[in-house]
Amino acid sequence: MEKKLGIIYSSVDGQTKKIAEALLQDLREQKVAAKLYSIEDFEEQVTDFDLLIIGAGVRYGKHNIRVRKFVLNNKESLSRITTAFFSVNLVARKSDRNSPGTNPYLIKFLKEVNWKPDFMAVFAGKLDYRAYSMLDRIMIKLIMKFTHGPTKSDTCIEYTNWESVREFGELSLKQLKGASSRY
Repeated sequence: MEKKLGIIYSSVDGQTKKIAEALLQDLREQKVAAKLYSIEDFEEQVTDFDLLIIGAGVRYGKHNIRVRKFVLNNKESLSRITTAFFSVNLVARKSDRNSPGTNPYLIKFLKEVNWKPDFMAVFAGKLDYRAYSMLDRIMIKLIMKFTHGPTKSDTCIEYTNWESVREFGELSLKQLKGASSRY
């Protein structure tokens, strides 16, 4: 029986979606039947999957409330399958904040929802002032000033380490091959 893999994402400005799509592409190249869902469109049963990957972007220090609610509402089902979580945030651009054990947003989120996925990753996002609303541009510039990041209005930097994304996809494939429902 073919194993099922799902990727659910919540994206603020599109970088988390781009990462989820890259994971999907890598898995499909390995002949894995995987499906991609935005958190808003996911209507499947969690336990229909052997592996479920959840990815969420961070804005103003928090993951999307829909991701939080999804995890809280499905914790029992999530505990019966293999799960992965990846967080996308700009603080991960710093080498001392780009791992599951050092990223403050991931650590805080997992404590809040009291959930431990089977494996996790943290990816740096994209900084693109031109794409932000006026309020977001001002707030993010202020945050960047405090964290010694770029503050010029024309700045567009993709901090995502695509090799790390590919390695996370490879780990997902290994986990899927070993996955079995935990009934």
